Amino acid sequence: MLQKEISIFNGIMTECNQEKRKINCTCTYDCHRRGKCCECVEYHLSMKQLPGCVFAKISKEAEKSYNRNFEYFANLVLKK
Repeated sequence: MLQKEISIFNGIMTECNQEKRKINCTCTYDCHRRGKCCECVEYHLSMKQLPGCVFAKISKEAEKSYNRNFEYFANLVLKK
């Protein structure tokens, strides 16, 4: 049975297929939020960070550094 989550993002209710998202997650850090994108984003934003999947789009090495800082991300984007 697939786990599903209903979440509200910008006032829009969405269904989240956690098992599918867990398989496709590009973050190399294994935590209890894996596949629960809404929880992951909420957690990282509360810590003034971005989730690993955002860094993975730029560089696998950057994602593996586990530096989730906004400034680090901005510098990566400016280098591209």
